Amino acid sequence: MVTSGGNWAQLIKHANALAEQLNQRQQTLATAESCTGGGIGYLLTEIAGSSNWFNGGLITYTNALKQSLLGVSSEILEQQGAVSRLCVEQMARGAMAQCQSDWAIAVSGIAGPGGGTDEKPVGLVWMAISNETCCDSYQQVFAGDRSEVRLATIDFVLKRLIEKLKK
Repeated sequence: MVTSGGNWAQLIKHANALAEQLNQRQQTLATAESCTGGGIGYLLTEIAGSSNWFNGGLITYTNALKQSLLGVSSEILEQQGAVSRLCVEQMARGAMAQCQSDWAIAVSGIAGPGGGTDEKPVGLVWMAISNETCCDSYQQVFAGDRSEVRLATIDFVLKRLIEKLKK
């Protein structure tokens, strides 16, 4: 469970900071999650009043749902795979459109313990943050077990979005 990690208090701080930034801007956020399985949405809705700035999220664990709900192209999935820059960028744009939000976060990775390859090891996560004018993507290889990889992903992507909103 998401709350079992030792850094839950830190994640709540990030969620509160994000809420403050989005409320100040009167903007909204959506999520498209694969490897975190809804953990980002769960965390964000722990904040009272999150319905003012969190429009919703899509858990798209399968490639079929990434295509049908988020508009990820079959070519990208076939050529690059679900754990790729182009996939998460399309996921983020799709979440913005589906949830009618100003911002979107998308994550796709290999949380483990299996599923990794030499090219895409366990712990590899691609993340994207999108708004109307740009889509930035990030690649990280996080250490730890499945839970630690998922929590590190949430921590990383929320910090990146807070930094972008503070600019």
